[in-house]
Amino acid sequence: MRILLIGYGKMGKTIEQMALTKGHQIAGTIDHTNSETLSNYTSDNVDVAIEFTHPEAAFGNITYCLNNNIPVVVGSTGWLDKLEVAKQLCNEQNGAFFYASNFSVGVNLFFHFNEYIAAKMQAYKEYSVGIREIHHLQKVDKPSGTGITTAEGILPHFPALSGWVADQETEGKLNIISEREPDVVGTHIVTYSSDVDKIELSHVAHSRAGFAEGALMAAEWLKGKKGVYGMKDMLNL
Repeated sequence: MRILLIGYGKMGKTIEQMALTKGHQIAGTIDHTNSETLSNYTSDNVDVAIEFTHPEAAFGNITYCLNNNIPVVVGSTGWLDKLEVAKQLCNEQNGAFFYASNFSVGVNLFFHFNEYIAAKMQAYKEYSVGIREIHHLQKVDKPSGTGITTAEGILPHFPALSGWVADQETEGKLNIISEREPDVVGTHIVTYSSDVDKIELSHVAHSRAGFAEGALMAAEWLKGKKGVYGMKDMLNL
C-alpha cells in the first residue's frame, strides 16, 4: 500500500518503520514544516492516509482526505467536537474513515472489559467510580481521548451521572483526573471505591509500538471499504 503519513512525530516515525518492514510504501510525510504540500496528494498517488497530528490541525486534514477520496485512519485526539461532522462528510463523499482514540489492541480490550465491569458495578451503589489517566509531558489535550472513551463506556450504565468533568469533584459527574509526567507512554485506571475496599481496572503502555501496530493494522483493514469504522469493527468486539 502507498501510505501518506500526516503527522511525522514519534508516532509517525514508528509507523513508518513498521510499514516499510511489512513491504508498504511511504507516499509522503506531512508535518508542520511542510503542511502546504498536503494538496500534492490525491487518490492517484495515495492508498490510505494515517493522521496523527495536533487537535487544531486534525479536522482540516481529515476534511482534505475525505474530499479527495483518500481513505483516512485518524489517531489525533482533542478535536472530537467535530467528529459527527467528519462522519457526515465521510458518508456524503462515500469515503472511508477510521477513528480511534487509541489503536492499541490491549487498550481496546481494556475498553471492552471496562464496559462489562461498569454494567455489573451499577448494581452496587456503595461504590463510586473515577478515572485517572497519566501521559508524557508533551501530551497536549486533557483529558486524553482514551480517558474520554473510557468515560463513555461507563456513563450509559450509571444514569445518576450526567456526563464527565476534568479534574474536579462534581456531584453527578464522572471525574477524569489527568496527570502529566516525564517518560510515561500512557496509563489509564478506572477505580471503584467504597468505604471498605477498592476495585481497579488498568492499562499501562510500555511503548508506542502497540499504538503504531494497531494504526497500521487499521490502514490495511480499511482498504477497499466505505463508511465510518473504529476498533470494535476491526476487532469484532
